Amino acid sequence: MIVLTALTSCSSSPRSAEPSGSPVPPSQSLSTTAQPAVTFDQALHDELVGMFERDQAELNGRPQADTAEQRIARLKEIIREYGWPTFDLVGKDGENAAWVIAQHADLDPAFQQEALELLRAAVAGGQASPGNLAYLEDRVAVAKGEPQAYGTQMRCGTDGPVPATPIRDEAGVDKRRAEAGLPRLAAYLREMATICAEAADQPPD
Repeated sequence: MIVLTALTSCSSSPRSAEPSGSPVPPSQSLSTTAQPAVTFDQALHDELVGMFERDQAELNGRPQADTAEQRIARLKEIIREYGWPTFDLVGKDGENAAWVIAQHADLDPAFQQEALELLRAAVAGGQASPGNLAYLEDRVAVAKGEPQAYGTQMRCGTDGPVPATPIRDEAGVDKRRAEAGLPRLAAYLREMATICAEAADQPPD
């Protein structure tokens, strides 16, 4: 099943995620990393933004010098050295870039889970995007076949977008989305309907 998500916290056109990566060995758990630095690191910011740009270009059918697997491996190295790339360390666009790479590591659930835990802590400290956290929370839940909290993970059905897994407590989903800085679910579904219609118009590969 291909899951489509409109990555409303990032600046590029939304696309489906490209699964990639390999599990992190237990002896190299990301949860044991050092705390993030507090001084802005321009070089690291530029590297992460470049990784994001190559990720998006590849999703749009333009081959890149590095692969998705290599970008995920590099993000693991960055996280082991710095912890989650925070606003103070790499700026909002650098943090967003790190999230996109983690969001697309669908074949590496161990890494996604550990990235999620680090992202939760960064959001709690005001150092990462709550919207990014909402998307990764749902991504990990859907990968486990569990209900999603925010309704960010959709697939294109015959009549338009449908949740990849059921939405938990759907009556409260707009409250949770608002707390994460996301638009109401109805607005998101309209956005996804446009994406599904565009995908249906694309010729088969």
